[in-house]
Amino acid sequence: MSPPVAQVGGSSFTAQANARNQFIRIYNAMRDSKSLYESEDGLNLQKIDDMEQVIDTDWDNYDLDDFLSDSEDSSESDNGSEFSSIDTGNEITTQENGEGFGHEWLIAKCQSFLIRNNSLSLSADELASTLEEILKSRSADNEIESRLLDILGFDDIEFAIELIRNRSHMLESSAAPINHHSQVWIKNNSEPKVYMKKGIHDDLDTKYKTPRLLTKEEHQKKLEANIQARKMEPPPAASSSEMNYPHVYRAHNAGNTLSAYGNKYSLPVGTTRESLDLYEEIIVPYPKSKPVQFGEKLVNIRDMDLICKETFKGYKTLNRVQSLVYPVAYGTNSNMLICAPTGAGKTDVAMLTILNAISMNCTPSPFRDPDAEFYHVAKNDFKIVYVAPLKALAAEVVEKLGKRLKWLGIEVRELTGDMQLTRNEIMKTQIIVTTPEKWDVVTRKSSGDSELVDKVKLLIIDEVHMLHDERGAVIESLVSRTLRQVETTQSMIRLIGLSATLPNFIDVADFLKVDRHHGLFFFDASFRPVPLEQHFIGVRGKSGSKLANENLDKVTYQKVVEMLKQDHQIMVFVHSRKDTLKTVKALKELAMVEGDFDLFDPSFHTQYKAAQIDMARSKNKDIREIFRDGFGVHHAGMLRSDRNLTERLFSEGVIKVLCCTATLAWGVNLPAAAVIIKGTQVYDPKKGGFTDLGITDVIQIFGRAGRPQFEKFGISFLCTSVDRLDHYLSTVTQQQPIESTFVDRLVDNLNAEIALGTVTNVDEGVQWLGYTYLYVRMRRNPMKYGIDWKQVEDDNLLGSRRRELIIQSARILHKTQMIIFDERTGSLTAKDVGRIASDFYLLYNSIEIFNTMMKPSASEADVLAMLSMSGEFDGLKSRDEESKELTSLRENYAPCQVAGTTDTSHGKINILLQSYISRANIDAFSLVSDTAYVAQNAARISRALFLIAMNRRWGRLANVILTICKAIDKRLWPFESELAQFDLPKNALQKLEAKSSTSIEDLRELGSQELGELVGVHRLGNTIFQCLWNFPLLAIEFEVSPILRSILRVHLVITANFEWHDRVNGSAESFWIWVEDSDDSTILHSSKFILSKKHLNDPHEMDFFIPLSDPLPGQIVVRAVSNTWAGAETVTPISFQHLIRPENENIQTKLLNLRPLPISALENPVIEEIYRQKFNYFNPMQTMIFHCLYHSATNVLLGSPTGSGKTVAAELSMWWAFREYPKCKVVYIAPMKALVRERVDDWTARLGIADKRVVELTGDSAPDAKSIRESDIIITTPEKFDGISRNWKSRKYVQEIRLIIMDEIHLLAGERGPILEMIVSRMNYIASQTSYPVRIVGMSTAIANAGDMAGWLGVEEGLFNFPQSIRPVPLDMYIDGFQDNTGFCPLMKSMNKPAFMAIKSHSPSKPSLIFVASRRQTRLTSSDLINFCGLEENPKRFLKMQEYELAMVLSRIKDEALKLSLQFGIGQHHAGLVDSDRRIVQELFANNKIQILIATSTLAWGVNLPAHLVIVKGTQFFDGKIEAYKDMDLTDILQMMGRAGRPGFDNSGVAMIFTQESKKQFYKRFVHSGFPVESSLHKVLDDNLGAEISGGTITTSQEALDFMACTYLFRRIHKNPSYYSLEENTPEAINDFLVHLVDQALHELEISKCIKFLTDGTLESTAYLRIGSYYYISHKTVRNILLKIKHDITFEECLQILAEASEYDLLPVRHNEDLLNIELSKQLRFKAEHLGKIMWDPHVKAFLLLQAHLSRIDLPVTDYLQDMISVLDQSLRVLQACIDISAEIGFASATKQFIVLTQCIKQAIWFDDNPLTALPGLIPVPRNNVKAISSFEKAVKLPRVEKKRLATKLGVPDGTVEEFVKVLDGITANTLAVEYDTDSGEMSIKLTRKKAPLKSDYRVYCPKFPKPQYEGWILLLVNPKNDEIFALKRFRPRQEIPWNQPLAASISIPRHAKGKEVWPLCISDTYLDLVMSGKEFIA
Repeated sequence: MSPPVAQVGGSSFTAQANARNQFIRIYNAMRDSKSLYESEDGLNLQKIDDMEQVIDTDWDNYDLDDFLSDSEDSSESDNGSEFSSIDTGNEITTQENGEGFGHEWLIAKCQSFLIRNNSLSLSADELASTLEEILKSRSADNEIESRLLDILGFDDIEFAIELIRNRSHMLESSAAPINHHSQVWIKNNSEPKVYMKKGIHDDLDTKYKTPRLLTKEEHQKKLEANIQARKMEPPPAASSSEMNYPHVYRAHNAGNTLSAYGNKYSLPVGTTRESLDLYEEIIVPYPKSKPVQFGEKLVNIRDMDLICKETFKGYKTLNRVQSLVYPVAYGTNSNMLICAPTGAGKTDVAMLTILNAISMNCTPSPFRDPDAEFYHVAKNDFKIVYVAPLKALAAEVVEKLGKRLKWLGIEVRELTGDMQLTRNEIMKTQIIVTTPEKWDVVTRKSSGDSELVDKVKLLIIDEVHMLHDERGAVIESLVSRTLRQVETTQSMIRLIGLSATLPNFIDVADFLKVDRHHGLFFFDASFRPVPLEQHFIGVRGKSGSKLANENLDKVTYQKVVEMLKQDHQIMVFVHSRKDTLKTVKALKELAMVEGDFDLFDPSFHTQYKAAQIDMARSKNKDIREIFRDGFGVHHAGMLRSDRNLTERLFSEGVIKVLCCTATLAWGVNLPAAAVIIKGTQVYDPKKGGFTDLGITDVIQIFGRAGRPQFEKFGISFLCTSVDRLDHYLSTVTQQQPIESTFVDRLVDNLNAEIALGTVTNVDEGVQWLGYTYLYVRMRRNPMKYGIDWKQVEDDNLLGSRRRELIIQSARILHKTQMIIFDERTGSLTAKDVGRIASDFYLLYNSIEIFNTMMKPSASEADVLAMLSMSGEFDGLKSRDEESKELTSLRENYAPCQVAGTTDTSHGKINILLQSYISRANIDAFSLVSDTAYVAQNAARISRALFLIAMNRRWGRLANVILTICKAIDKRLWPFESELAQFDLPKNALQKLEAKSSTSIEDLRELGSQELGELVGVHRLGNTIFQCLWNFPLLAIEFEVSPILRSILRVHLVITANFEWHDRVNGSAESFWIWVEDSDDSTILHSSKFILSKKHLNDPHEMDFFIPLSDPLPGQIVVRAVSNTWAGAETVTPISFQHLIRPENENIQTKLLNLRPLPISALENPVIEEIYRQKFNYFNPMQTMIFHCLYHSATNVLLGSPTGSGKTVAAELSMWWAFREYPKCKVVYIAPMKALVRERVDDWTARLGIADKRVVELTGDSAPDAKSIRESDIIITTPEKFDGISRNWKSRKYVQEIRLIIMDEIHLLAGERGPILEMIVSRMNYIASQTSYPVRIVGMSTAIANAGDMAGWLGVEEGLFNFPQSIRPVPLDMYIDGFQDNTGFCPLMKSMNKPAFMAIKSHSPSKPSLIFVASRRQTRLTSSDLINFCGLEENPKRFLKMQEYELAMVLSRIKDEALKLSLQFGIGQHHAGLVDSDRRIVQELFANNKIQILIATSTLAWGVNLPAHLVIVKGTQFFDGKIEAYKDMDLTDILQMMGRAGRPGFDNSGVAMIFTQESKKQFYKRFVHSGFPVESSLHKVLDDNLGAEISGGTITTSQEALDFMACTYLFRRIHKNPSYYSLEENTPEAINDFLVHLVDQALHELEISKCIKFLTDGTLESTAYLRIGSYYYISHKTVRNILLKIKHDITFEECLQILAEASEYDLLPVRHNEDLLNIELSKQLRFKAEHLGKIMWDPHVKAFLLLQAHLSRIDLPVTDYLQDMISVLDQSLRVLQACIDISAEIGFASATKQFIVLTQCIKQAIWFDDNPLTALPGLIPVPRNNVKAISSFEKAVKLPRVEKKRLATKLGVPDGTVEEFVKVLDGITANTLAVEYDTDSGEMSIKLTRKKAPLKSDYRVYCPKFPKPQYEGWILLLVNPKNDEIFALKRFRPRQEIPWNQPLAASISIPRHAKGKEVWPLCISDTYLDLVMSGKEFIA
């Protein structure tokens, strides 16, 4: 049964035949027994005989070098006795009772052993002690056997067997004796099983490699060393024999078995070695194909579901590998590793996993409904990433996947260095094929496309065996990042690894987190479609020498000829394009010499003539010539047509020998019978020299050998140098495990994780390393990584070693200023330089160099020198043979000075880079390759350098580097013409450059004809003219406003100064905008500006603050530099010549050390009782101001931090007012409805016992006049109070006001500030007119210019401006900076982890508030916090209630996102939630049931929910008005911070502001000292002057000027004139400014027909102004109404007028809502385009929302719901004004049309809908669709029974009929009585109801309108013949009058109606078609 001994070259092997024969017999017995059970049972073991035992042999644990010693004692007769039992079946005798196996027996055995091995310097006791220590180990038997044989050697294998067999008897102290007589069954397809009789348990290595025998001395030394090593370093107990895994398919001789150390393997039997003069050759025979197992079937395509059937169209079945993998690949979502030979169909395995991912997003599900005929794929819900090793392979994969998935509409795109994708393309793409490096870059960027990464559901890594080469670290990095993402986000990302056959595939499976028993698939070489015979040839001669190259040519020729003689086609792979032809020529020459030319001759081929004709068409002379001789070449430098032709002719067999580069192996599926790799030295530009051909390439090339259905086996030849023969032999045949290369890149990868925010401390770094392949291999093979066994035994998880690696790397990063490493706490904080290095893939040693070399005044030459020193180019070396060409390049193509000579590497790099920019032609192949490498990397590095320069605020250097960046990108020097970036003739460009002034601006002044003359080619004139205007330049206008002496606000208006051309400008142009000091070029502010085509013609506003120094610089410079276009730069100087800086006048009140005042000081028991419920003493601040507020009448300005007790201070002034004026009224004005609501709730509850009535007066609450008259305290908003106080003469309660409390008065600087100014001025005027003083109390946070504010308010002694430090609960403030120039969403995302860590650090168990900018951010932030919680030991650490409580709460919650977050103790609060959800969340947080609340900024104002920690996450918000992100007001931020610290609970609070790094200093300055308050009245003076003119306060222009003197604006103009654009501070200049301001405002009012200038110079308000003032609408709205209104106005035109109202100017338009508007417009009756405005205009949004309300359609997002409420809230007063204005003009039909629109909006129906269908139980439908009564006028008159029948006829559900009838009854029929008195000209009417109203308060039925509406009527007197309207009057029933009493009203007939027909109409303002008309009469 023994096979012949393998013929391995070398005589020393023959001498050891006896030893090897003994080994071979064991191997054969095992093979036969394994074949026996496998043939019987397939892959399963069934019944085993009782007397037999299945031995699980571990062939991984033996070292054949030890076995093949040349000891003469290892004869067959000495060592074969026990082995003979295998052949004979005889049982070996043992001591069954176990007696006699004690220590003495072991000593005796050791003595006997030492006699046989007398060279060992050990005593018997020492050896026995060592053996006992090993036997005591808890390791498995096979592990112990391995260790014993390391000491004893294979010569004494019997001794080792005996020790193992009797281990339990020898170790009596063992707690778990080993029973060798029980049946052992470990199912393991990867290991041989042997039937043996009981008594033998033996593991032997049967898979051997070509060995080198040890000498006796070497063998003895090795044994001694092993014994000593084992004493000191016992192997880890964790190591164990491989188990059996169900999907590992390999034969026992496949050469895949690990040795004891995990690093040695054996070659297959039959391997031969031959040594010749020219070369040495090792032939590895092809394996026999594995027979199909019992029960194994191929998967039939017709049995699959439709998804698979259509994708695998053209297939009949899957192949064997695919069929075995199919159940797991397609049927589960498990991670997988598939190791299979090249050509086994791994791409289709990947396709199965892709189809699984697609199926998971299909409707219906193919898994539940496999027979469905159609599937809808939710393409936006998932992404699949396929990581291919090479760009060429990526392109092939894209083509394959794209074609096969096209039927599903799946988009497949390539994302590599060559193929970039836009954001829009990424959104539309489902499968992204990329390279490891590119995907690493995408995932490591915190500012990257997180939406893309978050949607990834499947990550396929092809050729995962690349782990062992240089790029392996990249794979480890992205896999570990993905695995951590899966854990942190709790999302499912499936990982699929595709690989060639691997030796240690289990390690790779563990790394990929593959379930070994489920997702691990290993297929050995027997599964290759065409088995492969491998020839490894070592050519003699020194590598690279002439002799070696000649021998290589000869060997290649010999093998080519051998193959041709067997009628095989051959591919010869070389490693450069030039070598393809060079090799062909060498082969031809040798063929001529040897006379073998006939073998190559293709002319005998049947297709030769046709091929000749095709080849004749080729333009390539070389390929035409070599074709005639039967040769072809193929490389990427050929034309695509030539490559395709060559591929076709080779596949047809016409070309016999094809010389090609490795590109063919990767990119084209073109097999051949044989492949030859000619040489393994490949030029690597990264290393600047020749390196070994990568194993991945070798495997891929070998994969092309063998054509299915043509050859029995393929043949591959690898020709290398003899010294590299063993390397390739061991690696290609899987004799070496693949190790990790991660340590080499650990520092850079750690920096990437820190920059990404996934590693923030050393512990997280240690955890991160645990996800790497490095960790797997360190545990498996520690000595390889410098770890001894003792370390592993003491620390099995290698925690200390990992910590050591992280700390070492962190120290390096800290030293290079890339991170901040606090060794005390272990924290790791990213710095901007580290983030830049991570984003741009820079090495840390490059940063080290840049830190040293970067200087702010560096020139272009300095920058190029610095680039050439980068660590990325360390491998490039200068060679002597290149010196001459480099010198020539330096002289002719390097305009900048070169630092370094041509013989230095950095000098060479510098020359090559400049030559690249200069477009030089380079001859030497190595230099061409080096230049491409240098240019590719220099572009990336220079971009990083630019950002580093920007980060350091070095303006001059930043500009220089950006110029170099663009020079590299465009290959254009700055001194060359910018127009060279266009496709213009070279001679024209040269003529332009020859001109002295050819800047773009100058050339634009010329016409096309002049331009043609300039270049001497007239026809080019138009082309150049167009190019000039396509060249992207910006125009910048500026406005500067000093805030303080040292702070300047800059406002820029940026407009495009070019014409857009899609081909030239693409979809967007990016620019850098920065402001620099003209003196030292320091950057004061910078930002990136992206201009899109759709915003080309829009002005873009930019606001920022910059510091000013003393002395003031002469000017600053604003630069707008294109990011991509060379020479595209706009420089705008800003002069400070006329800048007047305000003086600093920060008045602060020092808190006196007073004894706290008791509440008894109030001297009023009732009031004292109110406060006794909360406290007994006033706090220090309240004590200090008590007398001023409670006992004096002076006006007060109180500046104090939020939370310091200002509310009590306001109450003190109220008690003063009620004491001094018992019947008076107090007005409290708060800037927001939410604050009003909070104050109403508080005072209503608390002040009731003082018998004080509180009334709310806001847009949401409109009490009747009686309620207001009877109230004591009016709480209102500025707008509402401004509206009622305008008509103060007719409202007595306004005259009764004695105290106005203005909260948050510092908001004077905001948009509502002018209203506050007008209120104060008006109340002072009212006081002067009524002789009753009005006290004003202003409250705010601390402000910088409190003196001006106090002076304006008339404060004399009541100024208190306290600093932040006086808070009752002290506040610790932190301001954290984050990366600048990052997109908003990535910036917000990067703040989530720090926010989570801040909560854990500052408030681990106390309430925490996180404020965010938008509703969407509340959801995203909570989602990330939940993910971080998932990594905690207690994921629900923030939840403070029991499960049953939580269940009750969740049952009441409507919002799904909120439901999820509450389960983790995290609440959300924003306006998009329903009221009930908001109240529940507030209650939970207030009662400490949840620890974290994430809210929008409105919560800071509206709800008093203090917390221990407040985090302001981001200081920007999206402003739809300017389509950009804008800084929040400092006031809002202070308000948010004020919520930190809970009085009575906390001794201190913590507030943290997260903002951009560039804004840290700004917030540091103003958060503590307060912000100066300026006026904004001058921006909206026209409307406010109009209100005063309407009220009669102002009647002349002079009075308007006098009125201005009372405003806050007047004071601030004097103090800070430059802020208001004044260049002088003289009285004359200020007076001129005010006169101009007033004149301009009056002029605007006159244009709007709101005022008239009378002949005597007085002003008169028109009816239109009075209407506008009454309804509180802008004169601009009035102007638009007057402009658009007409007699025959349509409903759509009325709707447009409403939507265009100025009141909608501030309607928020959020990011990307223009897209939502486009989609919404498609669903509506009137398209948005009808307005003629851009889709992101707020008026367009209002137009669409109004229609959506009328159509009752679902809105696309919840944000639109709140916006809809806002739009509807404003709509009624605008419509009322429209009705009155149209009546004033006299247009009857227009008036009625606006009334109809009002009715429609209240009822949410269209004008042509049946009005009855708006009633309960019905959906509005058009009138003509209903065959029933279609008007209220008829319906209300029906008897009740008929009404029920009507309900049934209309389709009202049975359960709603009663409600329908009830509402219809409530509308009821009325009678109208009209009386006209001809004498007085008065007409009176009486409206009599027949039934009671629906509600006693006359509330009407309009459920779709957000606010309650009340019954109202509009009386019109019209002349229908002439479409005239004579008069209009509104009237409504009052609650106090009984419903059955007639509702009376009277109206005067105007003079112009005398003698005309008058028709009275009484129209409901709520119900459509509810009209009553009186009889016509003649007036």
